Amino acid sequence: MSTKEDILKSVREHLQNREKVPYPQIPQFRKEGINLKDVFVKNATIAAADCHEIQSVAEAQEIMKKKLPDAKVICSATPEWKGNKEINAIQKPADLNDVDLGIFRAEFGVAEMGMVWITERSLKVDAIGFLSQHLAVLLDLDDITENMHTAYSRPGLLADHYGCFMMGPSATADIGAYLVRGAQGARSLTLFLLKK
Repeated sequence: MSTKEDILKSVREHLQNREKVPYPQIPQFRKEGINLKDVFVKNATIAAADCHEIQSVAEAQEIMKKKLPDAKVICSATPEWKGNKEINAIQKPADLNDVDLGIFRAEFGVAEMGMVWITERSLKVDAIGFLSQHLAVLLDLDDITENMHTAYSRPGLLADHYGCFMMGPSATADIGAYLVRGAQGARSLTLFLLKK
């Protein structure tokens, strides 16, 4: 019998006698007395997102009209806010390359980073989050979690085929350490804190 066969035989014998050990408990590193909204807004602002706490979608629409008066093509992935380009009529992702303002509701936010979790459910067509010139994102204050540890422990986090964290508009400073916004994605991200 070769050394390889000896090793495999030994492994097989010992596998039968192994003791089941529970996975280690990962702490969530929660802080006492933290105001999730304030921390979220502070960190989102650092990441160049523009945050507004609002009472209605109409209020958000007025803010975006003032911010982007020349926006012609508006595509929304949430029924709360109607656009003039129908997301359900999109045949291929490239059909969204003319969108001035893309709108969707995030699944939840992470206060520690000032970012939002988005999935195929929130975007309907993933490209809306990346081909749109500007983004308006709705987020319920009750859907803000404290940090990445609490975010990863949320039930169903990995149930979708596609999901990613988004923090602020696209930005790069690779060449000459000069900050450029919108180089590989949205030029601005406006977060609207609005109940579902």
